[in-house]
Amino acid sequence: MQQPAMDRRTVWAWSLYDFGNSSFAVLFASMFSVYYKDEIVRPTGAPADMWWSITIAGSMLLVALSSPFVGGIADHTGRRKRLLAGYTALGIVAVLALLLVQPGGMGMVVIGCLIAACANVAFEGGLVFYNAYLPDVAPPSHRGRVSALGFAVGYAGSLVALGLAWPALEAGAWGWLWVAIAVQWAIFSVPAFRILPADRPSGLSLVAAAGRGFRETGKTLRDIWGMRDLRRFLIAFFVYMDGVITVVFFAASYATQTLEFTPVEVVGMLAIVQITALVGSLAMGPPTDRFGPRWTVRLMLVWWVGVAVAAFFAEGKGFFLVVAGLAGLGLGSIQAASRAFLARLIPAGRESEMFGFYALCGKTGSILGPLTFGVVTVLTGGNQRPAVLAVAAFYAAGFVILQGVRDQPEA
Repeated sequence: MQQPAMDRRTVWAWSLYDFGNSSFAVLFASMFSVYYKDEIVRPTGAPADMWWSITIAGSMLLVALSSPFVGGIADHTGRRKRLLAGYTALGIVAVLALLLVQPGGMGMVVIGCLIAACANVAFEGGLVFYNAYLPDVAPPSHRGRVSALGFAVGYAGSLVALGLAWPALEAGAWGWLWVAIAVQWAIFSVPAFRILPADRPSGLSLVAAAGRGFRETGKTLRDIWGMRDLRRFLIAFFVYMDGVITVVFFAASYATQTLEFTPVEVVGMLAIVQITALVGSLAMGPPTDRFGPRWTVRLMLVWWVGVAVAAFFAEGKGFFLVVAGLAGLGLGSIQAASRAFLARLIPAGRESEMFGFYALCGKTGSILGPLTFGVVTVLTGGNQRPAVLAVAAFYAAGFVILQGVRDQPEA
């Protein structure tokens, strides 16, 4: 099968979508979580961490369960771009609806939970279709570099979002953060919808495609189970992403609770992570194409074990900022290489469906890691250091599972 040629204009349009939605990625997990817990939940006397956990776990579970099914619909109907646009519009509207979340008792706690969960479902669900475009915008020989470029551009978008957040935080103007997220997401999505390959409708209706997708989900699972390399990669991805996502969601908490960072200092720390993640993505793109994504992923898993150990021993803020920078280098690299890894293993014509299962593994993997972190913290009397060390086990296990997995380009 002839591979599609790479068009730089299309690559940049695809990457700019990540620039836009990264505003949500960085500010939702770090800033809205703080606002929701401190301004909305705690004044009611309700357990803030529990409500935030419900918001994240519930939305991630919904994404995980729906992604293979919706990805199958995209492939069967040939309407990937239309579904990406729908999820994007839902996300932007939901983010603007966060302006309605104001202190106001338990009713507002529930409303805030539902709106935030809706926004997160839209963001995470849209990534299924966005990621599925990678085989369309880059040939196998360049997928490592193009995947890395997408993440690098996304981290640049995160830096812009953090720059906008800084003065708003100092002024206590939380609402401007949600407006900034929505505007950045909307503006930089436009090139993708104008330039990415057009939908190729199959003539199958959404209802018929939904029925077929539901019936074939079991078949897809059996197909994946019969593909040795794909099966083992997805299992490994499920395991090691537990550790990566745990770091993303608990880095700010660890900095404030264990090392007594202020909110403004947390923003500075996050900026360091975005810069180093950008550098890491770009630096590891060419080696990923040369040596294969398996080589990069395994190297980064060793790197992540070292980061966890360093975080365990971190005492001062300065040293922890260095650790945060090292984590950023590994964050961009492992995400970009993982996406390129899957792109090498999936059958042609089933991109959205397989990236749906990729999302299933990644999002269900976001439950066990945070749960482990929380349980270890409780069992050690609120000490987060052993919890950070426990996360290293996920990286080590992923390294072992990837042993023997091939990542040769498809014929």
